[in-house]
Amino acid sequence: MMKIRIGSGAGYGGDRLEPAIRLMEKGNLDYIGFECLAERTIAIAQEQKRVDPSKGYNNLLEYRMEQVIPLAYKNKIKVITNMGAANPEKAAEILASLARKAGARGMKIAAVIGDDVLEQVKNQDNLVILETGQPLSSIKENIVSANAYLGALPIVEALRSGADIIVTGRVADPSLFLAPMIYEFGWSMDDFRKLGKGTLIGHLLECAGQVCGGYFADPGIKDVPELWNLGFPLVEVDESGDGFVTKLPESGGLVSTATCTEQMLYEIHDPQNYFTPDCVADFSKVEFHELEKDKIAFKEGNGNQATDTYKVSVGYRNGYLGEGEISYGGANCLKRAELAIEIIKKRLEGKELTDLRFELIGVNSINPLNSSSQLVEPPEARVRVAGKSGSAAIARQIGLEVEALYTNGPAGGGGATQHLSGQISIASVLLPKSEVQTNIIYQTID
Repeated sequence: MMKIRIGSGAGYGGDRLEPAIRLMEKGNLDYIGFECLAERTIAIAQEQKRVDPSKGYNNLLEYRMEQVIPLAYKNKIKVITNMGAANPEKAAEILASLARKAGARGMKIAAVIGDDVLEQVKNQDNLVILETGQPLSSIKENIVSANAYLGALPIVEALRSGADIIVTGRVADPSLFLAPMIYEFGWSMDDFRKLGKGTLIGHLLECAGQVCGGYFADPGIKDVPELWNLGFPLVEVDESGDGFVTKLPESGGLVSTATCTEQMLYEIHDPQNYFTPDCVADFSKVEFHELEKDKIAFKEGNGNQATDTYKVSVGYRNGYLGEGEISYGGANCLKRAELAIEIIKKRLEGKELTDLRFELIGVNSINPLNSSSQLVEPPEARVRVAGKSGSAAIARQIGLEVEALYTNGPAGGGGATQHLSGQISIASVLLPKSEVQTNIIYQTID
């Protein structure tokens, strides 16, 4: 039975490169995927492209691919990545330049475009924001980007055309890894059971180190060996969609039924109805079995027909965030920090601020139900005040007032900082697939 091996080279835009290089050197891979695009990342990339049309791709593209391309060429590994972000065409030009520099003659590079649907959505006032139920027109004047989560099909088309490196913009994360299975095994887009299995594999791989113990460790409860040396995963899968996930034996971390289960449930909301552009995956009957140490078999993934809409992430300007922090240490520091907060509350009264937060980092900043009055005196407390405003000047007042506590607040304040930033937020809408057209641009290295 035909099998392929797919590795995961990145789980987010700023991820480490070293584990991916080791996988490409020693993992006997056929494919490697680099998932580098979060929800807000592409909106920020669109802003960068608006300022400079030659930008808007992942800022580690050159750093990563300068080392990846020679290995991909030498070991005949196909590379699929969404590092094109807002500018896959420019990213492909850079990849071609790196490939020429590496002497990768005959290498074919493909850029998938069409996920940018700003023109399609900006005049459709009937679209509803999924998170709020409000019409999209309520943020119309502040919209900066709109990108549809494409599926695996454009990548499959590029593979059928002989592409060795495929760079995309917004594509659903599991689809980056599902595409080579559809292409290699000739899976039908109506075979939802296999698409569901492939989506499970894509979901296990999309966060790279997480299925190997990253974001899993809890000392004394869930220990992970050599987390400092965390390896990235690879999957060996056969044409039925069954297989196993593992990592290189010399790498740190672990692959277990527990790490696989946690990753399977990560960010999917409903295991029986995981909506993707390719299918509605059903993970409710998935089984994991340990074949040997760090080698976990998976089976019983399933799926149903996909919807006729794409999820679209709409980026929009959402005012300004002002922040200020200051620390208090030693005896009675908690009371002095609480007094500092009372002062700032009075100073900011009447200001046009929203989402105003007063926090004691390490005391109640993550768990708002954790009352500081019930705690044993901590050795130190750091005040954080943050809030939003449509006015940069008003938002900036937060940091200014916190810093002014140096000489106008409780005793012993130190380490004051302040920050002001423009906010890009994300709203989600559904757009009919019939309104989205994709295209692929190719370059072959002479």
